[in-house]
Amino acid sequence: MDAQLNSLIDAVRAAAAQGRTLRLRGGGSKDFWGQSLTGEVLDTRIYRGIVSYEPSELVVTVRCGTPLAELEAALAEKGQCLAFEPPHFGPGATVGGMVAAGLSGPARATAGAVRDYVLGARFINGLGEHLTFGGQVMKNVAGYDVSRLMAGSWGTLGLITEVSLKVLPVAPAEATLMIAGLAQGPALDLLHRWGGQPLPLNASAWVRDSTAQPVADYVFVRLRGAVAAVQSATVKMSADAAALGAQVQTMDNAEAALDWRASTEQTLPFFDAPSPDACLWRLSVPQTAPVLDLPYSTYVEWQGAQRWLWAPASAAVTLRAMAQKVGGHATLFRASAAHAASDKAVGVNTPLEQVQQRIQQQLQQQFDPKGVFATGRLHPL
Repeated sequence: MDAQLNSLIDAVRAAAAQGRTLRLRGGGSKDFWGQSLTGEVLDTRIYRGIVSYEPSELVVTVRCGTPLAELEAALAEKGQCLAFEPPHFGPGATVGGMVAAGLSGPARATAGAVRDYVLGARFINGLGEHLTFGGQVMKNVAGYDVSRLMAGSWGTLGLITEVSLKVLPVAPAEATLMIAGLAQGPALDLLHRWGGQPLPLNASAWVRDSTAQPVADYVFVRLRGAVAAVQSATVKMSADAAALGAQVQTMDNAEAALDWRASTEQTLPFFDAPSPDACLWRLSVPQTAPVLDLPYSTYVEWQGAQRWLWAPASAAVTLRAMAQKVGGHATLFRASAAHAASDKAVGVNTPLEQVQQRIQQQLQQQFDPKGVFATGRLHPL
């Protein structure tokens, strides 16, 4: 694979010398996200493959262009998984794109985020230097943890060529409870109460089904862990919910797995745009934040920490003010089908405070002094 790696290095060095901008792209499954997508495309899929995998050590090292599905299949053969459940958003998703996007699925609130599982990384900076940070064990970080900095950088700091990830065994037992009849406020209160107890709570979601007659509220709770722990928690949590007047049902695991996957990949009915001018907003707030008084339907994950809603771009100021008031922020995750370009004029991300902006600019200057990766994807140029 040296020829493919050298090809990527040469491409970055040439761009630096000629003052060109490169947009790093794997499968392109997340091209919908970002402020802008300027620059010449540099396809990372030429550099692929699992470099090493030690199931007994719970670590795998993978090249950037490796299909995410290929990695997950290799882990599944050994009864292991990526505990943070990264979304694919398309069949072409790659491992490099997974880390660069830094997006996690339903288990994020309890299992951790992508960055928590990055042990080490190799990447090409804006000068075409191939750098190595971290390693293959947890206790190998001294100084600034650069390898984890790459998670969520969206290709603006460098081209991730290789990453070492911590993996975990698949839980021996799993159960999903479907709880009907709890409004968002009581549902969050119950989830927070459970979160403070020694229960194998792994994921949760709250949604209002406005198509039902009458309208119905549902909480979905996934338990994962030892068989005895899951069985005991199922009984206790069912009783707790029933005491609040809710109806509780234990779902079939195969059916529940499809629903959780649909939640991860945003293929649930909620994620169908209600109108051509609706944008999908992501509100990241503390778990204990109260129910936000918004005139939009909401899908709540991560025990309250992640709240999705459909609203026009014109609602940006209101949404961001409400999120900031409770200690969070709002992101325009998907622009509308009708006005994608103009929608992003409100800013995909909440504007950074002065100190944060200076830190980000200095980091970009250090890793990419010639602006090779300055695509404007995170913030306007």
